[in-house]
Parts: sequence; C-alpha cells; structure tokens
Amino acid sequence: MANVDHLAYSGRVYCPPAFREDRLPVLHGAIRAHPLATLVTSGSSGLIANLVPFSLQVGARGAVLRAHIAKANDQLSDLRQAPPTLVIFQGPQAYVSPSWYATKHEHGRVVPTWNYIVVQVRGQPVVIDDDQWLSAQLDELTSEHEQGRAEPWSPSDAPADFIAGQLKGIVGLEIAIEHIDGKWKASQNQPMLNRIGVEQGLRNDGADRMADIVAATANKN
Repeated sequence: MANVDHLAYSGRVYCPPAFREDRLPVLHGAIRAHPLATLVTSGSSGLIANLVPFSLQVGARGAVLRAHIAKANDQLSDLRQAPPTLVIFQGPQAYVSPSWYATKHEHGRVVPTWNYIVVQVRGQPVVIDDDQWLSAQLDELTSEHEQGRAEPWSPSDAPADFIAGQLKGIVGLEIAIEHIDGKWKASQNQPMLNRIGVEQGLRNDGADRMADIVAATANKN
C-alpha cells in the first residue's frame, strides 16, 4: 500500500485545476460522509456496476476500503479475478442556473452548469471468505451509521443463528487505495459576484449542502 500522506493525484478524471481536490483528509471525509458508492469492474462478465456501502480504514501504511456483497451477485466472479477496480463516491450535487450570475445582466454570455462533489478510487480487489472478517466489517459499518441514535442497533440485537445465516450469503471485499481523485466543482471558476449569486440561488432551491460548499470554496480562495 502507498503511504497515506503521499498518494499522488492520478489525473484520470477530467478535472480543470480550479476544481481539483487532493487533500487526503478532505477526500477521506467525503468518502465517510457518502459511503454508498458505485463499484465498477470490467472482466469476463463485461462492464458491471453496483451500488455498495463501504467503510474506510486509514492507517500508517495506507487506506483501505471494506465492504461485503452477496454471493449471488454476478460481479463476484470478476472480483475474484482481482481486476483493476473503480469505486465512485458521489457527494452533494445541484443544477446551477445562469440566471444566478451577476454577469448575466452585464453581457448575457452565460450558460447552465452543474455543481457536484465526486471522489474516485482505484485499486485491486481482494475477496474474503471469512466469517470473522465479515462479522467485524458488519459491526464496523453498522456502528458508523447507528451512532448517535437514541436506540442504536447492532448485529448482536438479532438472533445469533439468524446472523449466521445471513453471513453465509455474503463475502467480504477489501480494496487498498492505489489512486484517489477528487473533484469539487463549486463555481470556483466564476468571479466572486457570480459565486455569491450561485450560493443564494442554491439556498433558495433548498440545496443548502452545495451552497455551503460554494461558500467555503469562495472563502478559501
């Protein structure tokens, strides 16, 4: 695994410099905030994509994605061949109307666009057939999303034989992160008055999460 502090931007995503995000804590934070990702493989079964929730482990030696999938999933046969694999984490996104730009009233040379956050991870998958590993991964994934609830659920709340039966239908998946790309398209290429207009327009549309990102990006620059 590559050192966690020195994963270079791979340049495999179309990303003008203004939109590039390569700070690992920021990228890892986006993965944790949006764990349901698109797992993409290309193998003997063809091009396959599935939505899979992942957990992220970061250590001194690098970062690893962990998940589980059904044994009945057609993608499993290709994953066992350990092909280069793409995992896409999609964050907040929103349509941007050109009517929000101050420059619309100056010269009218404006068009619609879309703002979004995306993190793409590439690595080689390892399929794990081990009940103890699976139990630990289920505990980890569940605790991440149950914490803070008034009555958090855990696998131990269900009958042990029921959980054991569920484990028989799944396998584990581990992907050491070899390349990671981040694209934060948040109107950074627009003049400040346009960014202010975009932030307000997004808030009026109820897209507060993207509006906060536009505001934070404007303040950073």
